[in-house]
Amino acid sequence: MHDPAARPEARPHDPYVRVRGAREHNLKAVDADIPRDALVVFTGVSGSGKSSLAFGTLYAEAQRRYFESVAPYARRLIHQVGAPKVEEISGLPPAVALEQRRSTPTSRSSLGTVTTLSNSLRMLFSRAGSYPEGAVRLDSDAFSPNTAAGACPACHGLGRVHEVTEESLVPDPSLSVRDGAIAAWPGAWQGKNLRDILDTLGYDVDRPWRDLPREDRDWILFTDEQPVVTVHPVREADRIQRPYQGTYMSARRYVLHTFADSKSAALRARAERHLVSRDCPVCAGRRLRPEALAVTFAGHDIAALAALPLAALARTLRPAARAGEGAATALARDLVARIEVLTELGLGYLSVDRPTPTLSSGELQRLRLATQLRSGLFGVVYVLDEPSAGLHPADSAALLTVLDRLKAAGNSLFVVEHHMDVVRRADWIVDVGPEAGEHGGRVLYSGPVAGLADVAESATRRFVFPDGAAPAARTPREPSGVLRLRGVTRHNLRGLDVDFPLGVFTAVTGVSGSGKSTLVGQGLADTVAAHLDGGEPVGKADGLEAVHRLVKVDQKPIGRTPRSNLATYTGLFDAVRKLFAATDEARARGYGAGRFSFNVVGGRCEVCQGEGFVAVELMFLPGMYAPCTACGGARYNPETLEVTHRGRTIAEVLDMTVDAAAGFLSDVPAARRSLRTLQDVGLGYLRLGQPATELSGGEAQRIKLAAELQRTRRGHTLYVLDEPTTGLHPADTEVLLRQLHGLVDAGNTVVVVEHDMAVVAGADHVIDLGPGGGEEGGRVMAAGGPREVARAAGSATAPYLAEALGRAR
Repeated sequence: MHDPAARPEARPHDPYVRVRGAREHNLKAVDADIPRDALVVFTGVSGSGKSSLAFGTLYAEAQRRYFESVAPYARRLIHQVGAPKVEEISGLPPAVALEQRRSTPTSRSSLGTVTTLSNSLRMLFSRAGSYPEGAVRLDSDAFSPNTAAGACPACHGLGRVHEVTEESLVPDPSLSVRDGAIAAWPGAWQGKNLRDILDTLGYDVDRPWRDLPREDRDWILFTDEQPVVTVHPVREADRIQRPYQGTYMSARRYVLHTFADSKSAALRARAERHLVSRDCPVCAGRRLRPEALAVTFAGHDIAALAALPLAALARTLRPAARAGEGAATALARDLVARIEVLTELGLGYLSVDRPTPTLSSGELQRLRLATQLRSGLFGVVYVLDEPSAGLHPADSAALLTVLDRLKAAGNSLFVVEHHMDVVRRADWIVDVGPEAGEHGGRVLYSGPVAGLADVAESATRRFVFPDGAAPAARTPREPSGVLRLRGVTRHNLRGLDVDFPLGVFTAVTGVSGSGKSTLVGQGLADTVAAHLDGGEPVGKADGLEAVHRLVKVDQKPIGRTPRSNLATYTGLFDAVRKLFAATDEARARGYGAGRFSFNVVGGRCEVCQGEGFVAVELMFLPGMYAPCTACGGARYNPETLEVTHRGRTIAEVLDMTVDAAAGFLSDVPAARRSLRTLQDVGLGYLRLGQPATELSGGEAQRIKLAAELQRTRRGHTLYVLDEPTTGLHPADTEVLLRQLHGLVDAGNTVVVVEHDMAVVAGADHVIDLGPGGGEEGGRVMAAGGPREVARAAGSATAPYLAEALGRAR
């Protein structure tokens, strides 16, 4: 970095944020001077420490200062959580973080609620809508499906009703109740209990279901009665069962109750299989009361406008926005201005009623970014986590324009980023490294982008300044067969015919919202899955017999609680626990492998129940987590931690990075293979016990890939991945691609949805969708080898692919 020995003190109007002695995570007493009122990009390989500096140090310190200034009550508790490990930070303005991490959205959360567009749209209808003659003017709440005043009473504002039918509850009517005719009932004792109650009530549980009288079948399945009877169980060998009081619950009541109230995701999923879901017959899926749906604006009711793609919604509202003065004009003008920012960010294909759970983390972050652009804040630091994630290169230019506007409004932008086009446009670059984990944590350079060219140690340098030494373009492989999909119709794909060559690496490209994930994740993967499961085909397809196995590697979390981690997911932790149970000390104490699990009673710390932290509830503020005072975050009780292997406790092994553990456990074959595959996909910097909740979508996807790679593999497997390079530095992408191309070389097929043109340039086959997003997408613009697609007229991908191919000559 610039003159690391210098330690200038902050001066009045000092234009720099000055960091001294940052030690958060793997940072090695880092000093850095970072300009305000600038676009500053933090770069480095995954795990190098760039996020620890941007988020873990700078944003965390700004947040701590904010809490200290506004909440004396919270101050006492905030200190428990701990300030970032840094000696001093001067010149730091208030900060706003826009991260990729998603909250837990409900089925009622939508794009409109995240951006508050729904509020403005409701106000427009309330104040300026066309009401039926004689109708009373409605308050804006009456146009919300999330309020009692607006929600359709039949579906409670959800738009769909879940019902059960005799067919959904009893799929095989040739069976008797005793033989399991009522498939929707729970298993084990609870199912036997319901059967015994029916028997006691006088119903024939041994007759085929179809032969029972209609009134008996209807009562068994649908009654709301809950009679209590004394059950005398049939005596089983070697087991005496005493009479008990049993309460009957119909199959419908059990399924609906389990689906609505069970805390178990598995039980809810099982109940859902017996539900028939359809549009609400009262509101036709529009979620609102009739009096709200009778009000129109520009000829549409509010549900119809909320269902339009944002670009179409803006076109519909624009005439009203230009109409002159008055409430309608002001509200329509505000809505159009806010929608234009979203379309500028490449989100014009989304609709106001799009459910939040269906949005990608990149889409969510750009929605928040657009909201901030309209907030009018100035003098703050926006800390962004890869805002280009999930963006086609054609959309990245618009993103940079929006970032420039935030900067021009008097703000500072600190951006963690891997996209080299964004890096090249920065005013200042902070490059962290040189490698990941304990081999990183140093600021290699802090200064204007051009100066990075002289930093030989930087892994980023060769990607910012290509020197012509890029790898030669790959010679395309010959397909071993073809999988043909015909008439794919889903979302914006309408009757699409697509051929996927087998035995090669295929990249599916297109602008955001063009239909890539729908085609690959649903059209292709669902069709193959149905064939392999022997189920009903999703659509017409030829060539399925050549695929023997499907592996879908998505970016969904590997677990939703901190109890799930990299070690437990890959099975690596089983080997580690057996290793500790085999030590002399553990054997002498009678400790088995279970003693070394933090999820069960025995070896875990009971104060935090093996979590390692306790929740701290803050009045009027978000809850915080503090390390457990009993175990200090170790998760285990003192007796368990007295057992060591080569001087390390089980807690210390969990705290090791994959790279460190690979050396420590090199003589344990079961662990060695798992660790090597994690290193092979570029995850050597992660800690074994790193909670699943701290992992990005890209990291979760690579952990799943590593878990798959460690299995014994045969050919004829179809691997489907959705943007596997998201969150990866280009150097890490090279590591991942070696693994994916290795799978193809072993006789498998790999299909990836991808925006990284360097990856696409190295594919054997490219399928490009477009021309736009949403209703304007869903067509195959080009298909063939990368060079063929790069010449395709009308393709938004072609010019960027041609540029990437030019670099790879």
